[in-house]
Amino acid sequence: MLSMQQIAKVYRTDTVETHALRELTLTVDEGDFVAVTGPSGSGKTTFLNIAGLLETFSSGTYMLDGRDVSNLNDSARSKLRNEKIGFIFQSFNLIPDLNIFDNVDVPLRYRGFKSAERKARIEKYLDVVGLSGRMKHLPSQLSGGQQQRVAIARALAGEPRFLLADEPTGNLDSAMARSVMGLLKEINEEGTTIVMVTHDPTLANEAKTNIHLKDGVVSETASISQLGNGKQNAA
Repeated sequence: MLSMQQIAKVYRTDTVETHALRELTLTVDEGDFVAVTGPSGSGKTTFLNIAGLLETFSSGTYMLDGRDVSNLNDSARSKLRNEKIGFIFQSFNLIPDLNIFDNVDVPLRYRGFKSAERKARIEKYLDVVGLSGRMKHLPSQLSGGQQQRVAIARALAGEPRFLLADEPTGNLDSAMARSVMGLLKEINEEGTTIVMVTHDPTLANEAKTNIHLKDGVVSETASISQLGNGKQNAA
Protein backbone atom coordinates (compact mmCIF):
# COMPACT_ATOMS: atom_id res chain seq x y z
CA MET A 1 0.00 0.00 0.00
CA LEU A 2 2.67 2.48 1.09
CA SER A 3 6.40 1.92 0.82
CA MET A 4 9.08 4.50 1.55
CA GLN A 5 12.72 3.70 0.92
CA GLN A 6 15.47 5.96 2.31
CA ILE A 7 13.29 9.07 2.27
CA ALA A 8 15.15 12.22 3.26
CA LYS A 9 13.71 15.70 3.70
CA VAL A 10 15.99 18.69 4.15
CA TYR A 11 14.75 22.23 4.76
CA ARG A 12 17.27 24.90 3.76
CA THR A 13 17.54 28.62 4.37
CA ASP A 14 20.45 30.92 3.65
CA THR A 15 22.11 30.00 6.93
CA VAL A 16 20.43 26.83 8.26
CA GLU A 17 20.00 23.28 6.98
CA THR A 18 17.46 21.16 8.89
CA HIS A 19 17.15 17.40 8.32
CA ALA A 20 13.52 16.53 9.12
CA LEU A 21 13.78 12.96 7.81
CA ARG A 22 16.99 10.97 7.46
CA GLU A 23 16.75 8.04 5.01
CA LEU A 24 13.47 6.90 6.54
CA THR A 25 12.36 3.44 5.40
CA LEU A 26 9.00 1.88 6.22
CA THR A 27 6.15 -0.11 4.70
CA VAL A 28 2.44 0.03 5.49
CA ASP A 29 0.51 -3.04 4.33
CA GLU A 30 -2.98 -2.89 2.91
CA GLY A 31 -5.57 -3.13 5.70
CA ASP A 32 -3.15 -2.14 8.44
CA PHE A 33 -3.86 0.44 11.15
CA VAL A 34 -0.57 2.15 11.95
CA ALA A 35 0.01 4.55 14.83
CA VAL A 36 3.03 6.83 14.41
CA THR A 37 4.47 8.24 17.62
CA GLY A 38 7.57 10.17 18.61
CA PRO A 39 8.74 13.30 20.42
CA SER A 40 8.32 16.80 19.08
CA GLY A 41 10.68 17.35 16.16
CA SER A 42 10.97 13.62 15.39
CA GLY A 43 9.60 14.01 11.84
CA LYS A 44 6.00 12.84 12.37
CA THR A 45 4.35 15.77 10.61
CA THR A 46 6.86 15.76 7.76
CA PHE A 47 6.30 12.04 7.27
CA LEU A 48 2.53 12.51 7.20
CA ASN A 49 2.74 15.40 4.72
CA ILE A 50 4.96 13.38 2.40
CA ALA A 51 2.74 10.30 2.73
CA GLY A 52 -0.26 12.46 1.80
CA LEU A 53 1.51 14.00 -1.20
CA LEU A 54 1.21 17.42 0.41
CA GLU A 55 4.97 17.87 0.46
CA THR A 56 7.87 16.72 -1.70
CA PHE A 57 11.02 15.05 -0.40
CA SER A 58 14.72 15.57 -1.05
CA SER A 59 15.72 12.00 -1.94
CA GLY A 60 14.52 8.40 -1.80
CA THR A 61 11.64 6.46 -3.32
CA TYR A 62 7.96 6.49 -2.40
CA MET A 63 5.57 3.85 -3.80
CA LEU A 64 1.87 4.50 -3.19
CA ASP A 65 -0.56 1.68 -4.03
CA GLY A 66 1.99 0.26 -6.46
CA ARG A 67 2.85 3.57 -8.16
CA ASP A 68 6.13 5.41 -7.90
CA VAL A 69 5.18 8.96 -6.90
CA SER A 70 8.72 10.22 -6.45
CA ASN A 71 8.82 12.43 -9.54
CA LEU A 72 5.20 13.39 -10.14
CA ASN A 73 4.41 17.01 -10.97
CA ASP A 74 1.99 19.06 -8.86
CA SER A 75 -1.02 18.30 -11.06
CA ALA A 76 -0.44 14.54 -11.01
CA ARG A 77 0.18 14.56 -7.27
CA SER A 78 -3.05 16.49 -6.66
CA LYS A 79 -5.06 14.09 -8.82
CA LEU A 80 -3.62 11.01 -7.10
CA ARG A 81 -4.11 12.55 -3.65
CA ASN A 82 -7.77 13.27 -4.34
CA GLU A 83 -8.38 9.76 -5.64
CA LYS A 84 -6.41 7.70 -3.13
CA ILE A 85 -6.12 9.55 0.18
CA GLY A 86 -8.52 10.79 2.84
CA PHE A 87 -7.37 13.28 5.48
CA ILE A 88 -8.55 13.71 9.07
CA PHE A 89 -7.13 16.69 10.97
CA GLN A 90 -6.96 17.56 14.64
CA SER A 91 -8.78 20.86 14.06
CA PHE A 92 -11.64 19.26 12.03
CA ASN A 93 -11.32 21.94 9.28
CA LEU A 94 -15.07 22.23 8.78
CA ILE A 95 -16.49 25.29 7.02
CA PRO A 96 -18.51 27.08 9.72
CA ASP A 97 -21.11 28.63 7.38
CA LEU A 98 -22.00 25.33 5.69
CA ASN A 99 -24.22 22.66 7.19
CA ILE A 100 -22.93 19.12 7.70
CA PHE A 101 -24.28 17.82 4.39
CA ASP A 102 -22.56 20.60 2.45
CA ASN A 103 -19.30 20.20 4.37
CA VAL A 104 -19.08 16.58 3.27
CA ASP A 105 -20.14 17.61 -0.23
CA VAL A 106 -17.31 20.10 -0.86
CA PRO A 107 -14.51 17.65 -1.84
CA LEU A 108 -16.95 15.55 -3.86
CA ARG A 109 -17.90 18.61 -5.91
CA TYR A 110 -14.21 19.29 -6.44
CA ARG A 111 -13.80 15.78 -7.89
CA GLY A 112 -16.71 16.31 -10.28
CA PHE A 113 -19.17 13.69 -9.04
CA LYS A 114 -22.73 14.15 -10.25
CA SER A 115 -25.38 15.32 -7.79
CA ALA A 116 -27.06 11.93 -7.30
CA GLU A 117 -23.73 10.20 -6.65
CA ARG A 118 -22.69 12.89 -4.17
CA LYS A 119 -25.99 12.68 -2.31
CA ALA A 120 -25.77 8.89 -2.03
CA ARG A 121 -22.22 9.03 -0.69
CA ILE A 122 -22.95 11.82 1.78
CA GLU A 123 -25.98 10.04 3.21
CA LYS A 124 -24.13 6.72 3.36
CA TYR A 125 -21.11 7.99 5.28
CA LEU A 126 -22.98 10.33 7.59
CA ASP A 127 -24.97 7.23 8.54
CA VAL A 128 -21.70 5.30 9.05
CA VAL A 129 -20.52 7.90 11.59
CA GLY A 130 -23.92 8.08 13.27
CA LEU A 131 -24.92 11.56 12.15
CA SER A 132 -27.59 10.95 9.54
CA GLY A 133 -30.06 12.93 11.64
CA ARG A 134 -27.82 16.01 11.82
CA MET A 135 -27.29 16.74 8.11
CA LYS A 136 -28.75 20.26 8.27
CA HIS A 137 -26.93 21.27 11.45
CA LEU A 138 -24.05 23.73 11.37
CA PRO A 139 -20.70 22.70 12.89
CA SER A 140 -21.29 25.10 15.79
CA GLN A 141 -24.37 23.09 16.73
CA LEU A 142 -22.34 19.90 17.23
CA SER A 143 -19.98 18.72 19.96
CA GLY A 144 -16.26 18.34 19.26
CA GLY A 145 -16.62 14.59 18.89
CA GLN A 146 -19.48 15.00 16.44
CA GLN A 147 -17.50 17.52 14.40
CA GLN A 148 -14.63 15.03 14.17
CA ARG A 149 -17.10 12.40 12.99
CA VAL A 150 -18.21 14.78 10.25
CA ALA A 151 -14.56 15.18 9.26
CA ILE A 152 -14.24 11.38 9.11
CA ALA A 153 -17.40 11.14 6.97
CA ARG A 154 -15.98 13.79 4.63
CA ALA A 155 -12.79 11.77 4.24
CA LEU A 156 -14.65 8.48 3.72
CA ALA A 157 -17.08 9.92 1.17
CA GLY A 158 -14.28 10.02 -1.36
CA GLU A 159 -13.80 6.26 -0.77
CA PRO A 160 -10.01 6.58 -0.44
CA ARG A 161 -7.56 3.71 -0.45
CA PHE A 162 -6.22 4.90 2.88
CA LEU A 163 -6.76 7.50 5.57
CA LEU A 164 -4.14 9.77 7.09
CA ALA A 165 -5.13 11.05 10.52
CA ASP A 166 -3.14 13.81 12.21
CA GLU A 167 -3.84 13.78 15.97
CA PRO A 168 -7.54 13.03 15.29
CA THR A 169 -8.41 13.01 18.99
CA GLY A 170 -6.12 15.84 20.06
CA ASN A 171 -8.95 18.34 20.63
CA LEU A 172 -11.31 15.89 22.31
CA ASP A 173 -11.88 14.83 25.90
CA SER A 174 -11.08 11.23 26.83
CA ALA A 175 -14.63 9.89 26.32
CA MET A 176 -14.97 11.48 22.89
CA ALA A 177 -11.45 10.34 21.99
CA ARG A 178 -12.37 6.73 22.76
CA SER A 179 -15.53 7.08 20.68
CA VAL A 180 -13.65 8.42 17.65
CA MET A 181 -10.94 5.79 18.05
CA GLY A 182 -13.61 3.09 18.15
CA LEU A 183 -15.05 4.42 14.90
CA LEU A 184 -11.63 4.43 13.24
CA LYS A 185 -11.10 0.82 14.29
CA GLU A 186 -14.47 -0.15 12.79
CA ILE A 187 -13.56 1.58 9.54
CA ASN A 188 -10.22 -0.23 9.50
CA GLU A 189 -11.89 -3.59 10.13
CA GLU A 190 -13.99 -2.98 7.02
CA GLY A 191 -10.81 -2.73 4.94
CA THR A 192 -9.58 0.88 4.97
CA THR A 193 -5.87 1.31 5.66
CA ILE A 194 -5.20 3.97 8.31
CA VAL A 195 -2.03 5.82 9.29
CA MET A 196 -2.51 7.90 12.44
CA VAL A 197 -0.09 10.29 14.12
CA THR A 198 -0.77 10.52 17.85
CA HIS A 199 0.96 11.62 21.04
CA ASP A 200 -1.32 9.41 23.16
CA PRO A 201 0.30 6.02 23.92
CA THR A 202 -3.02 4.55 25.05
CA LEU A 203 -4.59 5.23 21.67
CA ALA A 204 -1.44 4.15 19.84
CA ASN A 205 -1.63 0.75 21.54
CA GLU A 206 -5.09 0.21 20.01
CA ALA A 207 -3.64 0.30 16.50
CA LYS A 208 -2.41 -2.88 14.82
CA THR A 209 1.12 -1.55 14.33
CA ASN A 210 3.15 1.04 16.24
CA ILE A 211 5.94 2.98 14.52
CA HIS A 212 8.11 5.23 16.66
CA LEU A 213 10.09 8.01 15.00
CA LYS A 214 13.14 9.66 16.50
CA ASP A 215 15.43 12.16 14.80
CA GLY A 216 13.81 11.56 11.43
CA VAL A 217 14.16 7.76 11.32
CA VAL A 218 12.13 4.76 12.49
CA SER A 219 13.57 3.80 15.87
CA GLU A 220 11.16 0.98 16.66
CA THR A 221 8.25 -0.91 15.11
CA ALA A 222 5.91 -3.31 16.91
CA SER A 223 2.78 -5.16 15.85
CA ILE A 224 -0.24 -5.59 18.10
CA SER A 225 0.72 -9.24 18.65
CA GLN A 226 4.19 -8.24 19.82
CA LEU A 227 2.75 -5.65 22.18
CA GLY A 228 0.40 -8.28 23.50
CA ASN A 229 3.34 -10.53 24.22
CA GLY A 230 4.89 -7.92 26.45
CA LYS A 231 7.22 -6.03 24.17
CA GLN A 232 7.38 -2.43 25.23
CA ASN A 233 5.85 0.13 22.92
CA ALA A 234 8.33 2.90 22.12
CA ALA A 235 5.63 5.51 22.49
